[in-house]
Amino acid sequence: MQLFKCAIICSLILLNLCLTGCRRNSNAVWEDTKSAGRHVNRGFRTLGGKHGDSRQIRSRDEFFCNADGEPCMSGDFIPLSDDPNMSGLSMAEMVTRPPNETPGDPGSSIPGIEAFRDPSTNPRLAPIFKNITFAYNSTLVKGDDNLRIVRNAGDYMRRNPGTYVFLEGHCDERGTEAYNLALGSNRANSVRNLLISEGVSPDNIFTISYGRERPLVQGHDEESWLQNRRAEFKVYER
Repeated sequence: MQLFKCAIICSLILLNLCLTGCRRNSNAVWEDTKSAGRHVNRGFRTLGGKHGDSRQIRSRDEFFCNADGEPCMSGDFIPLSDDPNMSGLSMAEMVTRPPNETPGDPGSSIPGIEAFRDPSTNPRLAPIFKNITFAYNSTLVKGDDNLRIVRNAGDYMRRNPGTYVFLEGHCDERGTEAYNLALGSNRANSVRNLLISEGVSPDNIFTISYGRERPLVQGHDEESWLQNRRAEFKVYER
């Protein structure tokens, strides 16, 4: 059936070239004929399939090549698996400017990251600046709980403009170091963009990625991995 459809398409292309050829010079017709031939050949190659070995992946664990969790890929890879129709906002959907100052730099009015504190140690901040968790291999902030955390943090920072945050991006233990550093950076920036969309100044939000190097829990199961795939707040208040 597919071969029959290809034959019909090929015939229609050639018929169109014949009907329009009389109104165009021979060089233009020849270029169109070559283009049509390339598309038809591509279609037949698609029907025939790609040569070479392949295998079906039945679970995401098969995506990794060895027991250390190294993915079957070469070089750094940034996943693009987020569904744009899901509730939330991915980093790719908003481009925001960087802050005007870098914490800890000479002349900066903002101290370095060592001055930013874990909000869980402050009873006033702990209910507001909670960890935001991510789905496997995702940078999309979604889910009512996560979006509520962003709204509450944004509301607090708007009402308290002397509040600055570092957003730390974290990953679970699977994947290469470079891959997870990039993934953690994208997660932190996704939360930053959402806070800016809530009206927080870009100058008050900084990001850093720790990749897989600072797990919150040490387990090697889905529950542990979920807690480790997170964006974590560190807060400084003037």
